[in-house]
Amino acid sequence: MGKLMLDRRRLLGLGAASASSLILGGCSEFDFLGKRDDPVRDFLERANELTYAAQRALIGDRVLAREYAESEIRQGQRPNGSTDPSRTNPEYTFLRNGNFALYKLRIAGLVEQEKEFTLAELRNMASRTQITRHDCVEGWSCIAKWTGTPLGPVLDQAKLKPAARFLVFHCYDSMGGGLTAAEPYYESCDLIDAYHPQTILAYGLNDEALPVANGAPIRVRIERALGYKQAKYLHTIEAVDSFATIAGGKGGYWEDHGYDWYGGI
Repeated sequence: MGKLMLDRRRLLGLGAASASSLILGGCSEFDFLGKRDDPVRDFLERANELTYAAQRALIGDRVLAREYAESEIRQGQRPNGSTDPSRTNPEYTFLRNGNFALYKLRIAGLVEQEKEFTLAELRNMASRTQITRHDCVEGWSCIAKWTGTPLGPVLDQAKLKPAARFLVFHCYDSMGGGLTAAEPYYESCDLIDAYHPQTILAYGLNDEALPVANGAPIRVRIERALGYKQAKYLHTIEAVDSFATIAGGKGGYWEDHGYDWYGGI
């Protein structure tokens, strides 16, 4: 990847981090992000759609995110967001107590044949290992080695229907709470990212089994996207033609609360 791509990646990450620090800090000037009918938010969403189209045109479908040497791993992968769904999800607690031996990843939605895969089955499929940088919208980054099953061949076993346009990743963890009820975490991507060679169902981190704090037993890695797109604690992948009937309709937990859907870097 050339210097221009790296500079662009860094600039986008810094820009997203600056915006999110204001949002997370409770700045009242960004209250519009929580109002789904606000004209400023609508304008930004249209801008996001243009950014998505421009990035697809400039980067191309198969260009790889930068991969690093093992010597550049300087620390463990920093956990972020949810770190232990067993505090609130009895099903996850049961699976964790059994070392995920009974875990199954479900492929559903617009597919010719719904599929379920145990963790052992996923580990026995062809694997990919990559050392990449995780860029968080909060402004930090971390280089780590990820091992997992490429997502594309898993989807091929279920045979996506022609109407499928996106994948929705449903997770065991929840976010929010406090003054409002906690909401199940979910994320999504288009089929270009789904079939990208670096998009994997990760079960390994830095030559060890994926820790609970980092998303065990399975998290998706979409390496050309910001950290909130890397959904943890995955239990179902649903192929859909739109997000209209799913949660807030924006394609992800954070997107329902004002973040950019594409999240590309």
